Amino acid sequence: MIRGLMDGDFMSGGSEIKPNPKALLPIAVFLVLYLGTGIYFEYIAPEKGRMGFYVMSVVVAFGFALIVAFLQNRKLSFDEKIKVCAQGIGDDNIVIMLFIFLMAGAFSGLAKAAGGAASTANLLLSVIPGGFAIPGLFIVACLISMAMGTSVGTITVIVPIAAEVANSTGMSMAVLVASVVGGAMFGDNLSVISDTTIAATRTQGVEMKDKFKTNIKTALPAAVITLIILIIYSVQNAGTQMGSFEYNIWLALPYFIVLILALIGLNVFAVLGIGIVLFFLIGGAAGTISFDTALTAMGDGTGGMFETMIVTILVASISALMREHGGFEAILSFIRKHAKSKKGGMLGICALTGMMDVATANNTVAIVIAAPIAKDISNEYGVEPKKVASLLDTCSCVFQGIIPYGAQLLVAAGICGISSVSIIPFLFYPFLLAICMIVSIIFDKS
Repeated sequence: MIRGLMDGDFMSGGSEIKPNPKALLPIAVFLVLYLGTGIYFEYIAPEKGRMGFYVMSVVVAFGFALIVAFLQNRKLSFDEKIKVCAQGIGDDNIVIMLFIFLMAGAFSGLAKAAGGAASTANLLLSVIPGGFAIPGLFIVACLISMAMGTSVGTITVIVPIAAEVANSTGMSMAVLVASVVGGAMFGDNLSVISDTTIAATRTQGVEMKDKFKTNIKTALPAAVITLIILIIYSVQNAGTQMGSFEYNIWLALPYFIVLILALIGLNVFAVLGIGIVLFFLIGGAAGTISFDTALTAMGDGTGGMFETMIVTILVASISALMREHGGFEAILSFIRKHAKSKKGGMLGICALTGMMDVATANNTVAIVIAAPIAKDISNEYGVEPKKVASLLDTCSCVFQGIIPYGAQLLVAAGICGISSVSIIPFLFYPFLLAICMIVSIIFDKS
């Protein structure tokens, strides 16, 4: 991830960086602050309507961690540490990732304002056959999330419909909502405009199409098995006709075009640029947006990416300082003692990513933290970068999809008025994805 520091030749006179567990203190400080305040405000001093794990901004927590990183390693002056941070932030993959975040935000904001998300969802929902509401909602969530690039956004659009189906038919609310959440995580894991996919691919320096081809081998079997389970459940439990939904097929068209262009391997900047132009033109022709509202929507969309971008910059800085001080070498040394093979290295990447997601309750942040260490593991054990990117994204989605304090389950539970914990037993897809991921590692022949 941080090219200038990979060979230990920056500020170290070409000498080998020695393992130093104390260099990991900034991450420990972040975890204590973020996880500690989250647990306190979510479970010890909860307030109705407040998500405890979002009281302290992740940016603030990482800000304190950066201060700690600067206070360490007295061998370097303050100016030298600034240069280390600048070299970390200036890595070409980090810069490209920041630019993609901006374009993805503009695309998402414009698509939402033009009515593209609602039309696409309603178009898909209108073709669900009677009696198969549950598997139908799962498929719709999969496709919408792939198109939108956001699991939370998909949940916000589809869960109200799932709740209405449950209330009008007596079907299990938890099963319906869990199906939507599972589908949302499937699409988020594979979407080319998802911030998790962007982070996973750019930090490892791989093309999105290569990561997609690797990822689909794990995600698709889990999705197919999930769909079979949901179909069996629907057959055993009385279903209902979904009803009719209003949509404009022209407003849905840009999403499908973007999806097709991405799958054939077109450059992500071109894909997002074409998507923005299409929504601008079609939304204007349909009368759902005007020139001024389109500009505002694009601004709102990019604004929504600012926290993710700031976190990326902060983590790149902290990672550079920790690497220079021997923190990454300490983690690698630990993994070397327990992982004696390439498969052990891959399991180490999964464990690291999973722990970061449990601690931060944010899959993108978890990827950004784990990515530089995963890059070193890739070099150490000969794991293909596209496989590393797939593991980072998949593992983060597995944990993000099942933790009860993550945004996905909290938002879904809040919309339909049930406990996030009650949804977990029916989250077939995330659990099956975890199994498929482990199987893919065990039988890896690359």
